[in-house]
Amino acid sequence: MQAQRDEPGAPAAAKPAGAPPLDLKTLEQRLKETDAIGVMTKLSLKNQVDDLLGQFRDYYAGRLQATLTDLRRPFELLLMKVLSLLQDSDPGLARAIHDSHDALWDILSNRDKFSKLA
Repeated sequence: MQAQRDEPGAPAAAKPAGAPPLDLKTLEQRLKETDAIGVMTKLSLKNQVDDLLGQFRDYYAGRLQATLTDLRRPFELLLMKVLSLLQDSDPGLARAIHDSHDALWDILSNRDKFSKLA
């Protein structure tokens, strides 16, 4: 079988469109519904998410002496934790969260988008 080569000037193959990225409300609902995480772990995650959102509220209100770079670390750690909990038992949700990583950060790191969460 001969490998197909792109012709110079030919349009690149279109990447198939995946599901749209999760927003925070949809993510919250999907995490509530999954059986991959136990009740106590879900409560712990909810508290961690609430703490992180509180840090962003304080940051935007000028009550937190931090930068977005400082807030990026707890965001990344929390997302990695959630992904590790889901990867074996709910790979579909894990993939949706992974694929939504940038969109979720975009909401949190943008004052206008974040203000619409409340």
